[in-house]
Order: sequence, then structure tokens, then C-alpha cells
Amino acid sequence: MAERPPSRPRVAWEENRAPQESSSPPEPYEVCVPKPLKRSAPAGASSWQSLYREEKEAMQFIRAFVKSSEKEEAQRLQFLETICTLCKAARHKGLSQGLNAFCHRFELAENIKVLLKEEPRDHLHTAVRQRAMLAIAALSKVKMVLEGKKKSLLQACFRSVFLLPPTTDMQGLDTTLYFETLDAMDTMLWTLVLSSPASGFTELQTILQMLLPFVNCQSAAACERAVGRIGRLSDLLASSSSVKVWSSFVGDDASPACHTQIRIPILGQLLGRLILCRTCTNWETSWGALDALHHLFRFILRQKRTMLPEDNPEYLRRQREWEAENTSWLSSPSTSNITMAFGKYLQPSEKTDVILMAIEAMRDSSIYDKEEARSILDVAVREPASWLAEVPSIMRCIYENMECIRMASAWQSLDLLLLLMTDQCPGEVVTSLLKLSPSCDSAALAMWDVMLSQPHTLKKVLRELLSKLQDQRLRRVFSSDTEDACIPHLALLASSDIESEEFASLYKVQRYLRRPSLALLSLVLRGLITLSQRPETARKMLVLLPDIMETQQNANTDNKMKALLVFRNVMGHMMREEASLTALQLAEKLLPLFDDESSQLRELSICLFKDMIQMVVESDKQQMKQNVRRSLLPLFFHMSDQTESVAKASQEALVVAAKLLRWKKLKHLTQAQQTYRIGECLVRTTPKPQGWTRGLELHPPCLLSGTEPPKGSSPGLSPLPALRMLKETLAHLGPGSGTEGSQGLQTCLCLGLSLNLSPTGLLAGRWEWPEVGGGPGVLGGGTGATETGEGLCQPHALVLSPADAGQEQS
Repeated sequence: MAERPPSRPRVAWEENRAPQESSSPPEPYEVCVPKPLKRSAPAGASSWQSLYREEKEAMQFIRAFVKSSEKEEAQRLQFLETICTLCKAARHKGLSQGLNAFCHRFELAENIKVLLKEEPRDHLHTAVRQRAMLAIAALSKVKMVLEGKKKSLLQACFRSVFLLPPTTDMQGLDTTLYFETLDAMDTMLWTLVLSSPASGFTELQTILQMLLPFVNCQSAAACERAVGRIGRLSDLLASSSSVKVWSSFVGDDASPACHTQIRIPILGQLLGRLILCRTCTNWETSWGALDALHHLFRFILRQKRTMLPEDNPEYLRRQREWEAENTSWLSSPSTSNITMAFGKYLQPSEKTDVILMAIEAMRDSSIYDKEEARSILDVAVREPASWLAEVPSIMRCIYENMECIRMASAWQSLDLLLLLMTDQCPGEVVTSLLKLSPSCDSAALAMWDVMLSQPHTLKKVLRELLSKLQDQRLRRVFSSDTEDACIPHLALLASSDIESEEFASLYKVQRYLRRPSLALLSLVLRGLITLSQRPETARKMLVLLPDIMETQQNANTDNKMKALLVFRNVMGHMMREEASLTALQLAEKLLPLFDDESSQLRELSICLFKDMIQMVVESDKQQMKQNVRRSLLPLFFHMSDQTESVAKASQEALVVAAKLLRWKKLKHLTQAQQTYRIGECLVRTTPKPQGWTRGLELHPPCLLSGTEPPKGSSPGLSPLPALRMLKETLAHLGPGSGTEGSQGLQTCLCLGLSLNLSPTGLLAGRWEWPEVGGGPGVLGGGTGATETGEGLCQPHALVLSPADAGQEQS
């Protein structure tokens, strides 16, 4: 049975009687008489008692439900309905103070939150969610009941409703109940805002802030439901009936003029999300977002309208302009049009928030259309003076999202944004990036790379870095003195005040490119790529090329690409006489890059190799021929590269190589792309020194380089091991076009020749055995060779005369 509230305080000694202790007997004639002590009643006790007399049955049920361990669905619904009834009665009878004490004692808000969390997440079959939100709305009208508890209650409501599956996935869904539940949420939100005259606008902003994460949720259903609630709240914000309400929130003056004082700190974030949601494939989300945008635009125009008195001659003209603007973007609600329409009235901080939302939307994990996010940035870069005002915030957002964006077009938009900010505010950009990543991590490195990619921004960045380096308050800019040393050198290169000899002398003093860190090497190479586009600057870089060559041995793919671009630019601005020796040295370094995993690096190295062949003067051609001979088979193999541009570059390089070597037949076959005949021509015309088959199982490249096998190699290659090695090589040879594929093909070719197999068959994919005993066969199933090696003839070299190969006599 539920306890009855105390009707009056008890006397102290009756309520808390202490145990008897031994004591001295009392003085004679002294009588100890217990006296009742008056104790103050709990806060609201008198009102509680009054409310209890009026609503005894309702309060007893609530107390019993709270204490009960088992709660059936009917009891849950009755509990929530009883809260609504009790709140209504307390307000009408002026007993809200007692209800406040009762609600806190029995933790009604906490119990509602528990009921919401216990509702199943995969379906909606009961009205518990609906009744719970109506109960919260009722409690919000009672002063102080929900103080400090609103956020947790709202979060429980949002998660319980928004995270339900899509309506199409909930079996047996009662659509009427579903929409009544959403309506109950709208009622709750409106009530929370309008029932707090002193803080209603703050409540509205808090609710909108809590709704934003659900708009960005991966669940399309959650996004749709959250956008719908934002639309209803935006309508509340913009509706004419609420002007006096909002005015009362911001000041004592209830006139419409007070409407101009209202600012929404999260307006930019809200607009950014809604503009992106407008292009969502979900129809309900798209139109819900457009509806919310319409209400927010009304709200903004209403503020602008109240800035002019109605009797002002400008009022009517501006009124017509605003109405035309509202109609214009609604008739063609593209991302660009909406962004430009709002941009006329947004504050710089609000525009920055829109940009930040667009940058975050470009992440690979984002649910938004990346092209629509780019459209927002396109508007910003067209008006950089007004949109790109808060550089540090935008720089931080780019830095934090850079490595989570992989789409090429998104990178282009970010690059353009970064270059514009660097051009406008180089000091802020450089300072922000140095603060974000003093150690220059990969994200910062990518940003430096963009900033140094254009001549006009490179000069400004170097000027800012040099200024900071000269600032006595700063010990250094980057992580070491060696890295800082590159700044003045690049700055000198960027200026036209230094001669080549003077720059060479300065560089030789510190040679910061001999053992650079990866970050420093990347930055310097990017700067050199940009600077080397000018002929007068490129000629000054000759002193750097030897050290850049040495750095490539342990460089990553990105730095190798950059180094090759520097070489291409510098060598392109030099005369053949001064570039010939460097071309010889570079050609040798390029050969290993033909088989790199990166198709871009393969293509660039092959193209540059072709240019180096053409750059040597007559006196150096004989030495260049040694490198060219080593390149023939790799170039031939890459004519079948999976990347079309690599295959084309290989064909062009092989034609140039044939011209240098004066191999007329090879040149014609390559131009005609007769692949099998090219292979046979290369095999039969490659010089094979005495004993070339020795050690082939370990060193097949000795055939290609025209050198003797290394000392200590295997004394010979017997048919059986060669056969097994050929089978293993073929078994592990995949369709890849990298190092494994090229070297594997070379190994197969060499081993096949050592077994006297037909070169044409080797290159065509048929492995024909000599016609001994059983005739021609195929590897793994022919009769001409057995696992024991029987039927194999002795290896011999197939060498034709130069005339047979089509080689011109020099």
C-alpha cells in the first residue's frame, strides 16, 4: 500500500530516540520532561499535501509504479498519462510548487528516460514514445521540474525515435501511430521553447544544436526525421505570430523592432547542412530541407525588413527586392543559388560555418553529394573577400579533413580554396599551418605542397617564412636548423637578384639536401618544381641535381615523382652541350623506376629516359648505348603494361632507343607494334658472351647487361633444375605490371632460351620443346620432355649476324 504523506511533524524524541546511556542521577527534585521540538517541513511539503488531497489517486498510482519492479505496457502508458493529468491539474489549481517537490522526490524525469531507453529499437508497436514526449511537454510547463535534465531527456527522445529503421523496414507498422509519434515530438519541442519566456530562444538554439548530428547521420531515415523537426522549429522561428514572443526573449521592448537583435550562433552550420540535404536522393529529406531553408530565409528577411520604418521611401522598394529574391531561389533551388541568396545576409562567422560544413561533406565517409559540397566552395572562391574572412578556422578544417578526402575533384576545390587564402592572407595562412603542425605531418605536408605549387603563392609563403625565421622571438620555424636553412635558399632562388655561381657557393656551404628528412625533401622539391618552370631559375639549380639524385635511393614514391619533375624542368631549359653529362648519369638512375608499383612513376621515368637519350651529344652516345641496351627488354615488356599511358610511353622510348642503336628492324617492328616479332628480334640480337648460361638461375640479368656471370655462381644450369625453375616462375607470375612481372618475364625468357625453347613460343605463351623423340610439346603436358629431363638437348645460344637482325652497319 502506498505511504500516506505525514500530516504533521513528529516530536524529536519520538522520531529519533537514542539508546540509553549510564549517567549520573539527576539532582534532587529535578524532573526531566521531554518537550516536542518543531522541525521545518520539507520544501513544498504544504503544497504537496494540498495537491495530494486533490489528486490522491493519481499520485498514489505514480508512487506505486515507480517502486514497482515489473511494469507492463498498460501500466507504462497509464503512468505517462497520469503525469500529464497531474501536471494539468496542478497548473489549474495553482499547486505547481508541490508538484515540483513530488516530481523530484520520485524522479519522474529519470523514469521517463528509462522507459524510452527500454523501448525496442527495431520496431514501433506501442504509444509509449508518443506518451513519453507528451509527458515531458507537460512537465516542462511546471517551473524547475526539468531544470538540468532537458538535454538528457531530449537525447533519449531523439535516439529512441530517429534511430528506428526506415518505415519500409518495420513490419506491421501502424503509420498513424508513426506520424502521431513525430507530431508528439514536435509538440514537445515547441512546448519546451515557448514555456520558458526567459530562456526560450536559448532553448531553441540548444535543440537545433542537438538535432544537427542526426542530420549528418549515416542513417537516411534518421536524417529525414531530424530535418523534419528542424523545419517545424524554423517555421516557429519565422512565423509572424512569434515576433512578439522572440522579442520578449531579447529585451523588455515587445515591438517588432526587437526582432533585429536576434542572432542564431549556429545559423551557418544549420544552413550548410540543409543546403547539402536539399540535394539528397531521399524525397522527404530533400523537400524537408527546402522547407526549412524557406522558413529561415523568411526569418532573415523579417529582420532586415524591420530595420526600415514602414513610412521610409526605401521600405517598399526593398520589400519588393526581398520578395523577388525569395521567389527567385525557390523557383530554381540549386546549391549555388541558395548559397548566394543566403550569402548576401550572413555574417562572416556564419559564412565560415557554411564553408566548414562543405569541407566536412567532402570526406569519403560523408553521406552528402561531394559535387554539391564543391558548389558551395565555388561560390566562396568567387567572392573570397567576403567568404574567406576567418582564415585560421578554415585552415584547421582543411587540415583535419585533408587525409579523409580522396576524390580528385574535391581535392581540386580544396587546392583552389587554399591558394586563394594564401594569395589573400599569406601571413595568417603560414602562421596557422605552423601552429597546427610544427612537426609538419602528412596532412600539413600536403597543404604546404599546394601553397608552394604556384609561383605567386610560393614567393609570398617564402617571404612569410623568412620573416618568421628572422624574428628574434622564434628560435626556428621547422623542427631543425637544417630544415630552416632551406628557407633562405629557396627565397634566394625565387628572387632574381642572385647569380648561378653565387647560389652554388652558398648551397655548397650547408648542402641541406644531402641527408634531408622526408618532410623537408618534399617541401624543397615542390618549391623547386615551381621555380624550375622559369629558365633563368632552372639554370641556377644545376648545383642541386647531384644531391637530388642521391636522395632518390631511399625516397618514397611521391618524392621520386617530384624529383623527376625537377629534372625534367631543369634539363628542358639547358643546352645539349651542358646537359649531356647529367643526362648520362640520370639515365642510369631511371632504369630501376621502370618497374615501380606506381603507374605514374613508371610513365614519368620512361618518358624522361627517352628525353635523356635524345639529349646526349655525339661524344657521349657510345656510353649512353650501354644504358639503352639494358632498357630494351624492360621497355618491350611495358609495351603490354596494363596502364595504357605507360604502354604508349614505352613504345615511344623503344623507338628512340632503336634509333640510337641504329637497329632499323627493331624500330620498324616497334612502330608497327608487332609485339611477338619484337621479342624474337630482341632475344636473337642480344649479345651473349661465352658461358652466358652459367649462373642463370641466380642472375638472369647477366644476359641482358652483356656481362659475365658473377664469380661464385653455380657452375652450370642443368636441364632439370632449369625446367623446375621455369615452372615455378610461371606459376608465380601474375598479370601485374610492376617489378615482379617484368623481372619474372625476363627470368622466363632467359630460362627458356637456356633450354633451347622457341622464342616465339615463349613470347606467345606457348612453351614448345625441341623436336627430340616425341616432337613439340607444351610445358606441363608435352611429350618432348619429361620430369627427369629426358629428351632435352643441350643449351646453346641463338645468335644471328647483325645483317639477319636488320641492324645497320655504322
